Amino acid sequence: MAANTSPSAFEKEQIFGMAEKEMEYRVELFNKMTQTCFKKCVDERYKESELNMGENSCIDRCVSKYWQVNNLIGQLLGSGRPPM
Repeated sequence: MAANTSPSAFEKEQIFGMAEKEMEYRVELFNKMTQTCFKKCVDERYKESELNMGENSCIDRCVSKYWQVNNLIGQLLGSGRPPM
């Protein structure tokens, strides 16, 4: 027979707590990215109800770079290597 490998109540609580922290981190990261890219790319004086082509491409590049840098930092922190 296979051994019972289901997590204990304490382990379940730890897993839930880690998932909760991860969700909080992701929400905070998304909010920071949104604020940063909006401030950088969208003029404070709204001229139109929709984003223009320049604003759209700026936001696209900003979000892409933000994720690339975030992933790079995560990899560096995970590997224990010093920054470049």
